[in-house]
Amino acid sequence: MSRINSNVPSMIAQRVNSMNNRALSGTLERLSTGFRINRGADDPAGLIISENLRGEIKGINAAIGNAQRAEQVMNIAEGGLQEISNMLIEVQSLVGQTANEAGISAEERDANQLQVDAILSTIDRIANSVSFQGTKLLNGNYDYTLSGGYTAASGFGDVSINSVKLSDNPGSFREVTVTVNESAQTARVGLLLSAGVLENGGSGSVTFEVAGARGSQQFSFASGTTAATMRDAINAFTEALGVSASLSGTNVRIDSTGFGSDAFVRTREIANANAGTNFVTNTVGGAVEDVKTNGRNATVNINGVVAVARGLTARVALDGFDVQVSLIGNNAINSAGQSRTFNVTGGGADFNLAPDVNLAGKVSLGVETVTSANLGNSITGYLSELKSGGSANVQNGNLTKAQEILDAATKQLSSLRGRIGSFTKNVVGSTINSLGVALENTVAAESAIRDTDFAAETASMTRNQILVQASTQALALSNSAPQAVLSLMRG
Repeated sequence: MSRINSNVPSMIAQRVNSMNNRALSGTLERLSTGFRINRGADDPAGLIISENLRGEIKGINAAIGNAQRAEQVMNIAEGGLQEISNMLIEVQSLVGQTANEAGISAEERDANQLQVDAILSTIDRIANSVSFQGTKLLNGNYDYTLSGGYTAASGFGDVSINSVKLSDNPGSFREVTVTVNESAQTARVGLLLSAGVLENGGSGSVTFEVAGARGSQQFSFASGTTAATMRDAINAFTEALGVSASLSGTNVRIDSTGFGSDAFVRTREIANANAGTNFVTNTVGGAVEDVKTNGRNATVNINGVVAVARGLTARVALDGFDVQVSLIGNNAINSAGQSRTFNVTGGGADFNLAPDVNLAGKVSLGVETVTSANLGNSITGYLSELKSGGSANVQNGNLTKAQEILDAATKQLSSLRGRIGSFTKNVVGSTINSLGVALENTVAAESAIRDTDFAAETASMTRNQILVQASTQALALSNSAPQAVLSLMRG
């Protein structure tokens, strides 16, 4: 080298040494932080993807926490409902004991009523005290609010909103339209009489059996018995049989007290019908000696969806829309072509069980009031009617009505507990499992992009250390090379 103003080999060695030092520094940073990407310059595309994945991980963790919190809330509510259910069973026992009229004294009846009053009071207290972080769970706080034609005046005996998703926008509501395509009907059998009198050709009495959903009974009527007498005799067993009789012109009509395919009336000849027993139905062309008819379930659409109907009760259960309505049988609504509309304006227990906050990730559950004034229904009555002075109290009230109210209240409570149990197991539990799998895979994807591969980085560090040492040595040599020109000056 004969020029010393520009030491090009030194410049090359400096550049390479600087590059090797930066590479070694980057390797040491990745090994010390555990991240392959510490700044955008490390991997711009990878940084964008990893940041999106980190956001998803946070959202999934939040959703899992929300689901676990929902499970805790529902478990607390279910615990209160279980205790109320146990108390309903105790009331059932007291009603059964009191029904043994000939074997119970007035003092015992009074004592039973005291117990019933205490139990109903406790039910109300539990319903108003079960809470989570100060929020009441069973007092109707999480029941849905309705407006419009949903009352008995509109033909509904009961409206139960199990789940409806509502938008977060102020004033939002969900319209519910109930359309009856075919009415629910009772079972019916007719007993044809001649001029309103049973005629048996002077052959004495006729015996036949009437059976309904609750039981059966034999009746014997002498020839010449009037239709009104036969009607009154059958109606004396209405509660035991589940049928009622009425006059239809000069004939006797026997209807089931209930509606739907589960309700039935059967009449059959037992003995001594010399002139024939004229049992007929709307579908039988002539009189027969043994005939059975069943009622008909209503055919109902709710918001255009064909509902599952049983008697007068119809339900549509979809994702985010679970509504059940009970029609009043003798109301105009129980006719083909009738329609009623009401609105769900708010309420319900809302939980966000998805990583994103939107309507699709929201699940809602209605938890109705379980006080004694709300357990039961408008047709049979409410549990509060078993209190002292109520129409179904055990001192001097109607015990048959008390039994019917208890049956309705027990079914209502069991249905609510079942819905909460199904929500906890099939919605919350399955969501937690699904989110757990999603979290594992999302973390794995984010780790593959962002985390340091220590095996590779250790090998890279060793390589970079050697290159740094080599480039440093080369720099030293290139810096000493220009000194060779001094030998020229010595000569």
